[in-house]
Amino acid sequence: MDELNGQPADAGAVRALALANYGHFTTFRVDDGRVRGLALHLERLERDCRAVFGADLDTARVRAYVRHALRERGGDSPLVRVSVFDPGLDIGRPASAGEPHVLVTTRPGAPAGLPPLRVGTVPYVRDLAAVKHVGLFGALHARRRAQLDGYDDALFHGPDGRVTEGPTWNAGFVDGEGRVVLPEGDVLPGVTLELIRRQYACVARPVTVAEARGMRAGFATSTGIGVRALASVDGRPLATDDPVLGALRETYERVPGDPL
Repeated sequence: MDELNGQPADAGAVRALALANYGHFTTFRVDDGRVRGLALHLERLERDCRAVFGADLDTARVRAYVRHALRERGGDSPLVRVSVFDPGLDIGRPASAGEPHVLVTTRPGAPAGLPPLRVGTVPYVRDLAAVKHVGLFGALHARRRAQLDGYDDALFHGPDGRVTEGPTWNAGFVDGEGRVVLPEGDVLPGVTLELIRRQYACVARPVTVAEARGMRAGFATSTGIGVRALASVDGRPLATDDPVLGALRETYERVPGDPL
C-alpha cells in the first residue's frame, strides 16, 4: 500500500500530485534492508526539495517512512519511489508551495537478465535537467515516439546534436580503445552511474549522435536495471558482450548497500 507521511494514502491525499504534477522524487532498490548509494539518494531529495519548494527536507523522517512502508509490504526486494510534493499547491500561485509531504510507493524490481536495448535518437531536453522532478510527459512522449519507430527506447540529443540520456536512465559508451565515455550535457546526475564512476575510470566528454552510432558498445544505467547493454543506436549494432560491460556490471554489484 502507498503511504503518505507514514499513513495509508488515499486518492484525495495525492490529488494535487496527479493534477498539478509538481514535485520531485528518487527511486531505489532495497535488498535485505540495504540500498546502494542511499546517501546519494537522500542528498538528491534534500537538494531537489530546496530547488522545487525552497524548503528543507528531514531525511531521517524519510527513512522512517520508507522503513514503515517496507514493513507493511514484506516479501521481495522492491523498488521504492519517494515522491515529495505539496498537497496544498495552488497552480495559480506555485510560489506559495512550501510544505512538502512524502509519498512512498513500492513495486517489484525488474527481473534479472533484461535483454539489450535497441535505442533510437530523439531530440529532447528535459526541463531542469539536474532535478529529478515528476514532470515526465516530455520524456515519456519521446519514448513513445521511439517505440512507434520500432525501437525499444529513446536516446535523447540536444539541438547541438550531442546525445545526453534516456527517458529514465543515464547513458554511457565504450569507445574503440576500450575507454568508458560518459556524454557531457544537461543530464540528470544518476546515482547508479555515479557509484560506477567512483570505482571505474571514465572519461566525460561531448558525444555526437554520429559518434554514438559508431561506438564499440553502449549501456544504460539506473537503479532499476543496474547496467544494461545497448544493442544498437538508430539501427547501428553495438557489441552486447563486450568485456568492459561485464566489468561495469561487476563494479556496480560490488558496491555495498547502506542500511535503511
